Amino acid sequence: MQRLKKAASLLRQNLHCYGFHTHHRALSSVPHSASADVLDSQVLVEGKPWSRTAILNRPSALNALTAVMGTRLQKLYQCWENDPNIGFVVMKGRGRAFCAGGDIVSLYHFINKGKIEDCKEFFRSLYTFMYILGTYLKPHVAILNGITMGGGAGVSIPGMFRLATEKTVFATPETLIGFHPDAGASFYLSHLPGHLGEYLALTGEKLNGAEMVACGLATHYSHSSRVPLIEEQLGNLVTDDPSVIETTLENYGELIHPDSENGVLSRIEVVDKCFSHDTVEEIIDAMENEAARTKDAWCISTAKRLKEVSPLSLKVSLRSIREGRFQTLDQCLIREYRMSLQGVSKQISGDFTEGVRAKVVEKDLAPKWDPPTLGQVTEDMVDRYFSPLSEFEADLELPTNLREAFT
Repeated sequence: MQRLKKAASLLRQNLHCYGFHTHHRALSSVPHSASADVLDSQVLVEGKPWSRTAILNRPSALNALTAVMGTRLQKLYQCWENDPNIGFVVMKGRGRAFCAGGDIVSLYHFINKGKIEDCKEFFRSLYTFMYILGTYLKPHVAILNGITMGGGAGVSIPGMFRLATEKTVFATPETLIGFHPDAGASFYLSHLPGHLGEYLALTGEKLNGAEMVACGLATHYSHSSRVPLIEEQLGNLVTDDPSVIETTLENYGELIHPDSENGVLSRIEVVDKCFSHDTVEEIIDAMENEAARTKDAWCISTAKRLKEVSPLSLKVSLRSIREGRFQTLDQCLIREYRMSLQGVSKQISGDFTEGVRAKVVEKDLAPKWDPPTLGQVTEDMVDRYFSPLSEFEADLELPTNLREAFT
């Protein structure tokens, strides 16, 4: 009887590791209003002989990330990493999005109900997973066949391979909602060519799949019609060799060139000229001067965008990108965790809840930023954004003793 109980226990552990569900669960493991199966269904698992695919499964919410998804992804990826019979991992999204970012509407309601601990758990679970992905010991393929924004980039770009398509839309639009590019963005944006990272962080403007490949955010490109074939070929592989996986992606991928006339990459000299300045004020002045000199629609639009977003977010985001250029992934995530808690606490400003209200909840598209102008954003406000909520507030704890971060 004891042997049978032990065997049953091991079976349950293995089923849980591979993402298949049993009806056994602790009473305190999920809220009373939801079952474990319902919560686990936010990340589905597809098993292949030598690989596993994690499927982000909230299509009606554009696969927006929740704390539950972060925790589940951590458990799955750690199990798969320790399984010698799994060579590599794939991640994709269900529906028209890979992942549109974190579930900011849920965060908005947490804040308004005073549930700051739920906010902390949200950031802890997702940032920890992003660190695990960024230090993962097995090859990882993210199929970015759709919207890939904010946290969606955070759960894909740290991995080894990123496949973009003509449906891919990338952005870090946090300044538009009074926040800062987080989820590791201060690490990967700061490592882009020239000052493209500052441009993307401050304006929140979009890149397409071809542009992602050209600047290094994606590693491969394919037309979306070929994605099922690529998935099939990956599923047939029996390997843990990154070069074999890369060859498969290249064999079924395409060489692509970004739009040479209308995109930001054709204006990289202007971006470097304007966004290399030390302060947000200098950046805006340079952009306005360029717009006045050239009468170029792109320059005019960029200057206009910089005056529409949160002034506090602009200054905080610029400093974040500049610091990220000299930090490791774990240092960026730990700093971003501090910044995110400050952003949701309203101790400095309520710009995040105001931005989400105006852009997503009530959709009047008329946020009232506090402070309303750059001149009213003090150095003390920006400094506080990079500090813990209090002297007793713990920093984000990442498994750096087990997993070495890269630079």
